[in-house]
Amino acid sequence: MAQLSQPAQNCVAQDEIQQQLVAGLLAAHAHTSPKYLYDVLGSRLFAAICELPEYYPTRTETAIFALHAQQIAAAVGPDAILIDLGAGNCSKAARLFPSLQPRQYVAVDISVQFLEEAVNALQQQFPQIEMTCLGMDFSSELELPAALGMDRRQFFYPGSSIGNFAPLEALMFLRRIRKGIGSSDGSGLLIGVDLIKDKAILNPAYDDSLGVTAAFNLNLLHHVNRLLDADFRPKDWRHRAFYNSEQHRIEMHLEARHELTVHWQNGGVRRFARGERIHTESSYKYTREGFVDMLQQAGFGAVQTWCDPNNWFMVCHAQVA
Repeated sequence: MAQLSQPAQNCVAQDEIQQQLVAGLLAAHAHTSPKYLYDVLGSRLFAAICELPEYYPTRTETAIFALHAQQIAAAVGPDAILIDLGAGNCSKAARLFPSLQPRQYVAVDISVQFLEEAVNALQQQFPQIEMTCLGMDFSSELELPAALGMDRRQFFYPGSSIGNFAPLEALMFLRRIRKGIGSSDGSGLLIGVDLIKDKAILNPAYDDSLGVTAAFNLNLLHHVNRLLDADFRPKDWRHRAFYNSEQHRIEMHLEARHELTVHWQNGGVRRFARGERIHTESSYKYTREGFVDMLQQAGFGAVQTWCDPNNWFMVCHAQVA
């Protein structure tokens, strides 16, 4: 397996990471980027979340891919370079290999150690596919190595991760993907999108009965401690998740159980009142029409969509314009 770049934290200057985190922690409404949920343990916890009965997106998306495999494969076309954004354990892409038959698989993720383990294991199962991994924080930039070919690039962004961006940010991100695809015939984007639905379905998906999502959210504090040399104590915080119907998004927060003070390097400090929250993630939900319009605004051409029978989830393939 070839390595296309250095690990993700080397790609973004450490001081920039720290500045971003500190700015969020000191904001009037404290917040962190959801990318900090994904250290090695966080990535493993998210893989466990995907197996939970309450977490419908993964199994619903998987069912869509299985039911419409031939149509999706026809839209993507064989012999593509499949670029998997936020690849995680690479299982979603791996399930598509038999139908899509890519000539090359490029796994991209911020959690590099976890990614390398996954790609090395996957290469043993599919030795005929050239595989590479790329450590990158693609949420802010999407500059692919020159060594990667431009012909028949197919970006793959499953699991409704596009929902982590606010709508305007999502549009800008899709435009970066469109730029990264180039203008080659047979290139495009295959993406999963979570659709607006009843909060009785949405809320348990992000606050499961076993507490796995809570552990995933609280683990962010361990990651921040390492990055900032901070002294967050997870036992001082509780997981909160709920659907904000006005903004069509799930919100995840960490809520202080009591008044507390957190310190970090270079004299940084923040006092939190009891009940005060750190906003750690949003997951926006879309209508079919709204998301197709966003793809077209981003510069894509023809769009094909596939949904489950309940219209809970949608898979889209967008061609280059």
